[in-house]
Amino acid sequence: MTQLKVTQTKSRIGGTAQQRASLRSLGLKRIGDVVIKQDKPEFRGMIAAVRHLVTVEEVD
Repeated sequence: MTQLKVTQTKSRIGGTAQQRASLRSLGLKRIGDVVIKQDKPEFRGMIAAVRHLVTVEEVD
């Protein structure tokens, strides 16, 4: 299964409560944090909510 490498590139300050919750659920706490997640609809939805704060790459 494909995995996604998610890197936080911008601050969550000024974001909505939903955006902050999505970052927390993804495991991102500060700028520069990187997490590897399975490519599932649940994670895609969280990433979509904060797409302006993160970068996403596919890894095998």
